[in-house]
Amino acid sequence: MARVKEITAGVYQVGGDGLSRAEDCCVYLLDGGGESALIDTGAGRSASMIWNNIIAAAVDMSGLKYIVVTHGHIDHIGGLAFLKEKLQAQVIAHSLELPAIEEGLPQLTAASWYGVTYEKVKVEQVLKGEEQRLKLGQLELICLHTPGHTPGGISPYVDIAGKRVLFGQDIHGPFNEQWGSDLKQWRLSMQKLLELEADILCEGHFGIYSPAAAVRKYIEGYLRQYARK
Repeated sequence: MARVKEITAGVYQVGGDGLSRAEDCCVYLLDGGGESALIDTGAGRSASMIWNNIIAAAVDMSGLKYIVVTHGHIDHIGGLAFLKEKLQAQVIAHSLELPAIEEGLPQLTAASWYGVTYEKVKVEQVLKGEEQRLKLGQLELICLHTPGHTPGGISPYVDIAGKRVLFGQDIHGPFNEQWGSDLKQWRLSMQKLLELEADILCEGHFGIYSPAAAVRKYIEGYLRQYARK
C-alpha cells in the first residue's frame, strides 16, 4: 500500500522512517510546480515501494526530472538505477561522490553492510565547489557542499511557502576513515547549516524537525557529542 507524508506545501517524504524498508534513508520529493526533484533513493530493495509512494504524492510525473544524491552510501543510492529508469530523470551529485556512484567502489558505498549489490549509475549533472543552484519550476534548490560524513556530501535547501526547508542527510554521522570521513570538515559543515537558520530539517534517518529552534537544537546536540573526538 502506497504511503506518503506531506511535510509542508510541495515537500513530501516518500521513503524511509516507516514508509519503506527500515534500511532505507529518508527519501524526499520536492515539487516546484512544473518541475520536481527526488532527494536520495533508499538502499534498493524497496525501490518499487518508493516508486508507488511517489505516484501517491500526486505530483506531475512528467515534471519529475531530477534525482539529487546527497552522498554515495548504499542506503541513499541503492534504488538509484531503478528510479532513474522509471523517472527518466537526470542524476545530480557532487564530483567527490562519483567514485561511489559511478564506479561503485565498495569501500565507499558500504554496500556489503546491507548485503546489497549496487548497480553503477551515470551522473548527468556534476556539482563542484561550495554551492550550486538548481532551478526547479518556481523554486530554486541550493545544493550546499557539506563534507565530513563523506568528502562530497551535500545538504540541499529551499525556501518554499515562507519557510526554509533543509534536507540535511546524515548530520548525525557515523564517521569512518574508509569513506573519507573528516570530523574537522564536518564541524565546519554543521556551522554552515546552523547559519542557514532553517525552519524545517528533513533529516536522513531520524525524521522531521521543526521549528527553527528544534533544528538548531538537533544540530548542536551532535556538535556537542563529537566535540572531543
